[in-house]
Amino acid sequence: MRLFLREHSPLILIVILQLGVVTAVFYLDGYRSWKVAVYAAVLGLCLFGAYLVYRYASHGSFYKMLGRHEQPVEETASVTGSAPLPAAMRELLAEQYKNYDQLRLEAERNRESHVTFINRWVHQMKTPLSVLELMLQEDDSERGASMREETDRLRKGLETVLYMSRLDTFEQDFAVERIPLREWANDVILQNRRLFIRSGVFPRLEADEELVVHADRKWLSFILEQLLTNAVNYSEPGSGSGVTIAAYRDEGGTVVEVRDQGAGIPQSDLKRIFQPYFTGENGRSLKESTGMGLYLVKSAMDRMGYRLDVESRVGEGTVMRLIFP
Repeated sequence: MRLFLREHSPLILIVILQLGVVTAVFYLDGYRSWKVAVYAAVLGLCLFGAYLVYRYASHGSFYKMLGRHEQPVEETASVTGSAPLPAAMRELLAEQYKNYDQLRLEAERNRESHVTFINRWVHQMKTPLSVLELMLQEDDSERGASMREETDRLRKGLETVLYMSRLDTFEQDFAVERIPLREWANDVILQNRRLFIRSGVFPRLEADEELVVHADRKWLSFILEQLLTNAVNYSEPGSGSGVTIAAYRDEGGTVVEVRDQGAGIPQSDLKRIFQPYFTGENGRSLKESTGMGLYLVKSAMDRMGYRLDVESRVGEGTVMRLIFP
């Protein structure tokens, strides 16, 4: 109704002025009967009011549709009314919605094709990588150790690509299960033992046997691996410093902490560390940093309905908390 009145307010003003001008012309021409003038004005206003009522009745749904700021696209294309303007708008919106739907379906097909290609490519790359790892198992030389280090980096890079491609289809590859935290954290530490050994940074696990959470084990292991990798990479190599994985309960629920004694994160970077491709001051000094690890961690935690908090001081280290309410 408001939109209808706003649109027709200039017309209403013009009609009132027109009646006033006509009445004044007759008055100046010598016709002094005010009753006739009032009768003519009222009759004109009644006819104009009838027109406005008809106009609103024939265009009501059109104005209601324009007055709603948030509505599905398909509803905007279903505006009713047989008047020329609503009918033309309905045809235009229907055509626009059809084009939009075609573009959306095409984009969805392209995205699915891209995800399928990435998944197949990653799995194809894993096969020769596994062969290389088998060939290097018996090589205890310094050269063999260096090559194993590079294959570890390749495997983690491929895993990151795979998880990144699956992020948009998170719900399709999500399975909640009961996860004993101590056993789970110990498995992730063992899988990354070469990372700790070559960096001279050693893990400490502080978790009771009875602590359990319910989540997707695969995604949760990926999250912890990313946090451990960051903690090790930003710790001083060979310093004897450690990374602590602690699990405990507090008033907010079950908490898993990853604490390091590394460089720490500047306060100016803390609000941006979960943005994609943001590396910050520390990341620019580390050539391997892509700025995607913490983004994937935060996105996965959000999709699982859990929280991720960070606390850090430059020169003292960083604490990442996975909070399970």
